[in-house]
Amino acid sequence: MGPIRSFMAWEAAGGVALLAAAVAALVWANVAPDAYAAFWAADVAGHSLTAIVNDGLMTIFFLLIGLEVKRELAIGELSDRRAAALPFAAALGGMLVPAGIYLAITAGSPAATGWGIPMATDVAFALAVLASLRSRVPPSLWAFLLGVAVIDDIGAIIVIAVAYSDGITAGWLAAGIGSLLAFWVLVRMQVRWVAPYVVVGVAAWAFTALSGVHATIAGVAIGLLIPATIAGRPPEKAPLARTVHALHPWSSFLILPLFALANAGIVFGAGALDADGALAAMLGVSLGLLVGKAVGLPLGAWLAVRTGVGRMPTGAHWGQIAGIGLLAGIGFTVSLFITDLAFDDAALEDAARIGVLAGSVVAAIAGALVLVATGRRRNRAPGEPAQG
Repeated sequence: MGPIRSFMAWEAAGGVALLAAAVAALVWANVAPDAYAAFWAADVAGHSLTAIVNDGLMTIFFLLIGLEVKRELAIGELSDRRAAALPFAAALGGMLVPAGIYLAITAGSPAATGWGIPMATDVAFALAVLASLRSRVPPSLWAFLLGVAVIDDIGAIIVIAVAYSDGITAGWLAAGIGSLLAFWVLVRMQVRWVAPYVVVGVAAWAFTALSGVHATIAGVAIGLLIPATIAGRPPEKAPLARTVHALHPWSSFLILPLFALANAGIVFGAGALDADGALAAMLGVSLGLLVGKAVGLPLGAWLAVRTGVGRMPTGAHWGQIAGIGLLAGIGFTVSLFITDLAFDDAALEDAARIGVLAGSVVAAIAGALVLVATGRRRNRAPGEPAQG
């Protein structure tokens, strides 16, 4: 549980910073909308500040996702096939059902392309809520939620790469793959100098962006190439652990708050949902996150346990799995990221962002309440009266 506790501590603290940045963005955008829009549209070397954050800095965040996926597959909860079956089935249900709800609501409207938005779970916010309830939930649920979030991230990466990348240019893609191969060679040669990795990694990012595949996918790929173990060394001394230790604070306390500042500034006002497909986008996202995750995640987990391919987390019961399903409906960071990729229409983007905020807030509150209620019931001794 050591790596999980460490990861949770960073993510929980980062969730607080992320929340503060989101609130600041909302206040800024509604108090001074023109200043907010002008600031983030400012040109820097031919790119807007928003693009620099979303396409550049967020690559570090996706690099950390790749690292966490690699760690979980190599030495974590997902390294054991039986242990991985439950979070895999739960995450799959928690992706398919929200996408289905979104498509059912937006069918025939211009908003239908945003089906990937409610599939995502924001692990920082979800773990921050779970950490605040630590005494009421068994530690196995931390591992379960982290496993679900990792698999959820894999799903989001696939969706971004397949559905939300532009037309692919084969030559640039080949150059990007070549750069990743060069990175792998450096790893295999156990080169200890950091500079070659940085140069090759930046090249992979640039070539991937030019190929039409979203540049952040290069970050994920690099994360998957970094070794999780080295013979004769404990895992915490391996390159993966050291890279996470070096980058996690920057991601949690700088990059993600900047992303929230740049993307959560929604101007609320009359007519915000008047555009064609805007209301459908808002409802599809909010209900996809809130209802889709609450239904899909426990359903996937139940099927895994029922068929015998998975086992329940130690000390947990179905009421708590339902609470985790609600918490998984907090889809802030990756949902907003996919929103930026899914729509060219600013009105649809804003509507989807409203849906992300509304669905995530309600999911966080509902999930916390369910976990508090089920935690009390689990801890009550036989014959003890209910509290409150």
